[in-house]
Amino acid sequence: MNLAIQNLLQDKVRFALSVVAIALAVMLILFLLGMREGVLRTSVIYLDHAPGSVAVLPQGVKSTSAGSGQFLSPETAEAVADVPGAERVTPVLLVMAIPELHGSKQVIRLVGYDDALGGGPWDMAKGREPLADDEIVLDRVLANKHGYRVGDPFEVAGRSLKIVGLSNQTSTFSGSFVFARKTLVESVALAPGSASVILVTPEPGTTTAELISALSAVPGTNVLPKREVMENDRQVVAGIFDQVIFLMVAAAFIVGALVVGLVIYAATIERRGEYGILKAIGARNGMLYRVVILQAALAAGLGALAGIGFAFAMGELVMNIKPQFLVAIQPSAVTLTIAAGFVMALLGAMIPARAVAGMAPAEVFRR
Repeated sequence: MNLAIQNLLQDKVRFALSVVAIALAVMLILFLLGMREGVLRTSVIYLDHAPGSVAVLPQGVKSTSAGSGQFLSPETAEAVADVPGAERVTPVLLVMAIPELHGSKQVIRLVGYDDALGGGPWDMAKGREPLADDEIVLDRVLANKHGYRVGDPFEVAGRSLKIVGLSNQTSTFSGSFVFARKTLVESVALAPGSASVILVTPEPGTTTAELISALSAVPGTNVLPKREVMENDRQVVAGIFDQVIFLMVAAAFIVGALVVGLVIYAATIERRGEYGILKAIGARNGMLYRVVILQAALAAGLGALAGIGFAFAMGELVMNIKPQFLVAIQPSAVTLTIAAGFVMALLGAMIPARAVAGMAPAEVFRR
């Protein structure tokens, strides 16, 4: 233990730089995992707050992300409402729009709903919900970014609408939710009476499974538990982001391992004489391996702790600068990242450890 610490502290500047380098690698890994979790959470934030436990989708559609442009007919909505066991039926029309705001294109997702049935904003920051077809509720983050206030006009698909409210928790990485009366969104989509998804709440005494079984008889539909639709939405988003994120995580891991290896190798080679004396007086290779690996573990442990702090600070900074991005660092991700830090240390220590173990004791006496 003392030998390992002495080796590391022989050059304090190099040791400090190695800890910082490891901390930055750990920070990047944890930050990327937190951003991934945030992206997945916000991808289902609407369904998570919408009513109902059962989702009725168009036939062949398994998620709201993959169902763009496919609608349920008015007759289907009526048939769903007539199914025994359905207490509350909430048809919702989701339409993507790309208005030009102050010279730049902005992706928004229009949510058409009936305020008597639910499906609208769940957290109003200011104002009220729409009462007429020329009124909308705008996401607060989007409004702040472009300087909109309650009472201002807002143009969507060639229609001039009045902002009557601002909503919280409705900004995502892929765009903001904007709420309007369902009849307005129907006119934008040229789909009168249609719905993208019908959310159904079972009556007391009716289980979700029983309701799904009954609703499955409605033709032209795919009936799923709402939680399954949310998981399908997450998988669609994960399929887009995971490859890039995990490549970046792998790169950070490799860089961290290389940093540990270079630092420990330099510290080990500089003190080859001491290791040679230890071998000459009978020290076994196992003891020398432990010394080298302990050096790596000490550097990686300090770096991992610092990296966790950096990651949380970076997450807060990003969310303050870009509120549409959620960085949700999970305890499981922290545990995984700490484990990754020590794996970096183990891999990084292998080459210097083998160099020490393979050194002949007589080498020290030739100096």
